[in-house]
Amino acid sequence: MFMTKRIGVLLSGRGSNFEALADSIAAGRIPNAEVAIVVSNREDAPGIARAKSRSIATKVIPSKGLERETYDRQVVAVLHEHEVDLVCLAGYMRLLSPYFVTAFPSRILNIHPSLLPSFPGLESQKQALEYGAKFAGCTVHFVDENLDAGPIILQAAVPVEDDDTEASLSEKILREEHRIYTEAVKLVLAGQYKITGRRVTRTEK
Repeated sequence: MFMTKRIGVLLSGRGSNFEALADSIAAGRIPNAEVAIVVSNREDAPGIARAKSRSIATKVIPSKGLERETYDRQVVAVLHEHEVDLVCLAGYMRLLSPYFVTAFPSRILNIHPSLLPSFPGLESQKQALEYGAKFAGCTVHFVDENLDAGPIILQAAVPVEDDDTEASLSEKILREEHRIYTEAVKLVLAGQYKITGRRVTRTEK
């Protein structure tokens, strides 16, 4: 009998990666899993409405004016309350404190729209276009307290065409984001990986 793994999703915006994960769970592409709670630091985040429409528990914890760790303690408490096994960041526009990272060691994932370590931070697609990169893409990585810096689990590349705009490049990358985030979550929940230094390699469990 497999125990159902409980996922906590943190988002600040529309939540398209959250929806992709929820769809993958519903379709059995991520087996023995459920989204237990969706947390946002913004009341107006469309992702919260989308979670409610799927009858998934939600919690809005406004972050304005709070110090990072003070805020993170509130979020961690909610995640523990919902007995979360894995935390997935899905367009969550906050840097996590060491307190948060320590609370879920090697159990926090993020998806970033660039081939890290290139173009961390905001507007990665715009950064790639301005730099003249011939390939862009996305990265799923473990989260540490530094910006977009934890060990890389999976990456997917897309070619940058001469006529690409920020919008068209973002759309191409987003399709890959949805695909590899599902794959990475499945891999991590199954425990089919090991971390050696910065390298994440697949194992057969």
